[in-house]
Amino acid sequence: MRGLLCTQNLCCQFGGVMATNDVCFSVDHNGLTSIIGPNGAGKTTFINIVTGKIGASSGKVLFKEKDITNTPTHELVKQGICRTFQINSLFENLSVFENLRIARQAKVGGSFRIFSLKQKLKPVIKDTWAMLERLGLEKMADLPAKNLAYGDQRVLEVAIAMAGDPKILFLDEPTAGMSPSETHQIAELIRDLANDISVVLVEHDMDMVMRISDRITVLQDGCIISEGTPQEIRNDQEVKEAYLGKAA
Repeated sequence: MRGLLCTQNLCCQFGGVMATNDVCFSVDHNGLTSIIGPNGAGKTTFINIVTGKIGASSGKVLFKEKDITNTPTHELVKQGICRTFQINSLFENLSVFENLRIARQAKVGGSFRIFSLKQKLKPVIKDTWAMLERLGLEKMADLPAKNLAYGDQRVLEVAIAMAGDPKILFLDEPTAGMSPSETHQIAELIRDLANDISVVLVEHDMDMVMRISDRITVLQDGCIISEGTPQEIRNDQEVKEAYLGKAA
């Protein structure tokens, strides 16, 4: 199995529970791959392993054909593997601009001293404004992050992840708690990002997944039960049974 990133027979066991069971998964260069499945299917556990948050019990994770299994998260970020989480993790009292500027400065390097030369920050500031404009946050740049609407906070989370120049971006339920209009906004944003980088989306909103995904992987009880295009997944009887029971 080849691709920008792939897993080989990946397993993760907690006591007697096999949360991730022999998963072979791949992500191509650019495009949007969604991971779906019923509650408890192992979706978040799987991306936690791939992004270094928890360790694998066995199997491998390969990135650009290099073994990165159980590599710490901060090292994976340097290599271009970034993610967001289900719960926001912003500097709430800092402005939108400063949240993103700090993330960008952490990526490109440079002094974090309070009295560092302003000249050294010019490229960082330029990049920060460019990302704010691309993601539609430029008019909110001076607002404290805590004052943003929830949907805009989630967009800022994506912006912070993008400040790391990812080659592949994992998004864990980015629309959770959003209104329909906010969901539509971030769905369009995610689809746009997938034209430039690889995006892996874990999501429960099936309408959104079917509308914007290039490929879909379905997990149940830690195992992949189906993979394919949205149309193929929509017509897959095993997927219907996983969500609706045998009566489907």
